[in-house]
Amino acid sequence: MGCGVRRRDRVIKNIILTRVVLGAWILVLSPIPAIAQSPSKPSSTVVPTQLLAASSVCASQLPIDINRVISRLPAVRWGVQVQTLSPPATRRTLYARNATTLLAPASNNKLFTTAAALQKLGATYRIRTSVTGDSTNSTLATLRIIGRGDPSLKTSHLNLLAQRLSQKGIRQVALLVGDDTYFRGAATNPNWDADDTLQGYGAPVNSLMLNQNGIGLTLFPQNVGQPLRVQWDDPTDTPDWRLNNQSVTVSASQGESLDVARDRTQPVINIEGQLRAGSASELVATSISNPGNYLIQKFRNALTQAKITVTQATVVKTTPAPAGEVELVSLDSPTLADLLKETNQESNNIYAEVLLKTVGIQSLDNLDATASGITAIKPILFAVGVPPMQYTMVDGSGLADKNRASAEAFTKTLQGMAQSPNAQVFRASLPVAGVSGTLKNRFRGTAAQGRLQAKTGTISGVTSLSGYLTPLNYPPIAFSILTNYPSTSTATVRSAIDEIVLIMTRLRSC
Repeated sequence: MGCGVRRRDRVIKNIILTRVVLGAWILVLSPIPAIAQSPSKPSSTVVPTQLLAASSVCASQLPIDINRVISRLPAVRWGVQVQTLSPPATRRTLYARNATTLLAPASNNKLFTTAAALQKLGATYRIRTSVTGDSTNSTLATLRIIGRGDPSLKTSHLNLLAQRLSQKGIRQVALLVGDDTYFRGAATNPNWDADDTLQGYGAPVNSLMLNQNGIGLTLFPQNVGQPLRVQWDDPTDTPDWRLNNQSVTVSASQGESLDVARDRTQPVINIEGQLRAGSASELVATSISNPGNYLIQKFRNALTQAKITVTQATVVKTTPAPAGEVELVSLDSPTLADLLKETNQESNNIYAEVLLKTVGIQSLDNLDATASGITAIKPILFAVGVPPMQYTMVDGSGLADKNRASAEAFTKTLQGMAQSPNAQVFRASLPVAGVSGTLKNRFRGTAAQGRLQAKTGTISGVTSLSGYLTPLNYPPIAFSILTNYPSTSTATVRSAIDEIVLIMTRLRSC
């Protein structure tokens, strides 16, 4: 896609990576094995020299200082709110600019999704994958794997399930069924850009998920002039795909960029671009178009390796399991608290969409799990203190540019969650400036390091940051900064947002 980048936080559409120009790196494989959005080198904060030696800021002076930053970018639409973090009776608004204006929020949308999921499901909730049979005999007419959208499920888990079945004495299966019926409706959100759906960060979200429904690759630079070496995350994927590797290793004086995308109609992954000789490897991913079949194929292979013979395999998407089947083995996901960390810390779109659909399934009987989730979230967030007219969701992750929300909606979410019994779990899910997640390399060496916990967000023309900040000499605050811009560079807008945050760290009572 050349320079026409659309970015999901620091994941760039069509896996375009440009270290020099954008100061951002791609990593589509997460610390939780499988595919996510976790750049190995997130963008850093350029600290204005005057801020390094700046004096503290009285609360009454804050609007003047923030407006000075905003005035430098007249083409940007801003939505900002800054409040003391406290119960409503004692809460003070320190700054507001278009705070109720609805803007595209990018990944700040995940704050709505994760807050609602935590309130609805609880921190200890787990997603179960079950394997059932028509009997407990060694020979089964039907063996069924029932997916409920566990985004952390990977190939090694299927091997474990197969081994457990073998230990139970299962030897022959006439029909292996992949039950993909739990999440009703479209697996791919119709509001997502078609190019995004080819990438790991825009993979379909269904009931039978494996490896986050993506094909993971690691690209290694070689000697100058040689193509990048490709390593498959799951070597068993190799026979099903053809690589068209047009990449090259370049000298240290040249720039770096990658464009990795699968073909729309054929099982072909195209790799273009360049990395410097001696530089670090890069992890990338493309989406799988038919994930239910992908999982059942992998599970059949696992059963075969466990010496369980399978005669036939199929995937069902509309017919649920018949009564009378018994659960033979199962596997639970990490706790919801852990899933939230992956969702917010790494800005994982796939996890966010699973949470949205799970809330929907647990709340409403609807033909579309995404629509059910969006409907179910409204009363949950209203109970937290967020009026439904202050946001419009079309997905759970913020990848769609049709999402809308106000800065006030996010500060109300942050304030409400801070007063809830789930406050600690919710806050722990957020990246910490200079320490973790999408803020790991941002605000390093500044007063915000370790004092800021916030959700980042970036797609084309949208940059956002909402969270909690503990200034050096002022009580904690909750804030939201949303920006929409048609032409200003993302780097320029992000720098302005960071400058505002650093101004807020200097707050004091006076």
